Order: sequence, then C-alpha cells, then structure tokens
Amino acid sequence: MSGPILGVVPVRIGSTRLPDKPLVPILGRPLVAWVWDRVSSFGCFDHAVIATDSERIARLCRDLGAPVELTAPDHPSGTDRVAEVARHPAYRDFEVVVNVQGDEPLVDEDHVREAIRLVDTEGWDVGTCAAPVQSAQAFADPSVVKVVRDARGGALYFSRAPIPHRRDGAPSQVDLAAEPFLRHVGLYAFRREALARWVALPPSPLELLERLEQLRALEAGLRIGVAVVGPSGPGVDTPEDIGRLEEHLAGATTSFARREP
Repeated sequence: MSGPILGVVPVRIGSTRLPDKPLVPILGRPLVAWVWDRVSSFGCFDHAVIATDSERIARLCRDLGAPVELTAPDHPSGTDRVAEVARHPAYRDFEVVVNVQGDEPLVDEDHVREAIRLVDTEGWDVGTCAAPVQSAQAFADPSVVKVVRDARGGALYFSRAPIPHRRDGAPSQVDLAAEPFLRHVGLYAFRREALARWVALPPSPLELLERLEQLRALEAGLRIGVAVVGPSGPGVDTPEDIGRLEEHLAGATTSFARREP
C-alpha cells in the first residue's frame, strides 16, 4: 500500500481540566501554535491541516498560515473530528490519515513515521506507538494508558490499570524500562477504510468501562499495530503540565542557542 498521507491535528476549544487549552500561552505563544510549528515541519505528510470546532482557533491558525477545517462542535472524540475531515472531498485521495493530538507540541516525527509504517508498509488497519513505562509512579497512574502486544506487535489490550500484572512482586525499575511494560503514545495512523469503520461503531462495553476509545476498535476486530519507540516529550492536560512544558522548551531553546555558530 502506498499513497498520499494526510496529517490532521484535531483541536477543540472545550476542556474540563484546562479551559481554552489550545489558546493557553506557552512561553508567550498559544499551545496550538507550538503544535502547528512542529507538525508543519514534518516531511512525512503530503499535507497537514488543523481540524477545530472553534472560529477563534480557526482565525488564529489562519494567521499562522495553517490550513484549517471547521468541524462539527459535538464530536465525542478527536478521532471523529479527524474522520470528518477525511470525508471532505478535498482529502478523499489520501490513503493514510494520521491523527496528531493538538496538545502534544513535542510530538516526535520518528514516532509518527513508525505509526505510518505499520499501516503503509506492514498492512495493519491502525498504527500507533508505545514506549517503556520507566517508573512505578507512571505504571500505577490511571492517566497513563498501558498497552500489551502480541508476538507480531499487535495490541492485545489497552488499560488504565497497571498491566501486565507481575504475580511474583512489583516490577523493578529495570523491568519497567523495557517491554512488556509499555505506555501508550497517543497518536494514530489509519487506513482510510479503518478510520471510517472505527467512527461508525457504537461505543463498546470495554471502552465504556475504561474510557478508552481504542478498545472499541479492538473489540470490533480492527488490527492495531504498536511500534515500540523512545520516550516522548510532555503533553498538556493540566495546569501543572504547562510549567513542565515551559521548562522543557526553555531548556531546549537555550541548548540550541549555545550550539549556534
């Protein structure tokens, strides 16, 4: 399978934990501007676009020079927002559609390429990534989604619980630095048909229990390939995340400036 690849950044104005999250200033610039800077620099997309339910965000993104599609305000997930864009006549020729979350300004292009490879080269319905959990705190944290894979690298299960369970005592720091102790990196590459099927499905029992939409796809038999990658940079979910991200970005900028000739 080989064809043009579309990157879609779903951005919604509503957030229960962080109101107006895409507009929150990070080192003086809105979060969505940092995300677009990153995504627009990627060479793995034939085209990239921001999908939003907010005219405020759309105006800001147009000022950044970003292509924007206004989408319905009542989508239950970013996946549904991405699927609406993929159905647009302007994008019907894109064979692979990638969902890059709008609160991940440090998303790694190598991770995106790995997710695309799983779909475009290896033939999975959906491609995503995972990285070693690394810490006992993260392993126990329900906000950190864990995933276990089969022998071919396909997802067996995603959970907010600490999986896999080690019967003979808690996993050590060494254990948590490698498979099978993996945390999900929330980006997805979809075959066009798989994306359409995913959003047409009703919420599934396991999805409703865990509040994880990817379980809907697994329960329906969609094959999700999982590439194991290195650590990803911090995203933004809570006010506390802003400070951590600013420290990271400020350090990266300072380090880069020191290397300038």
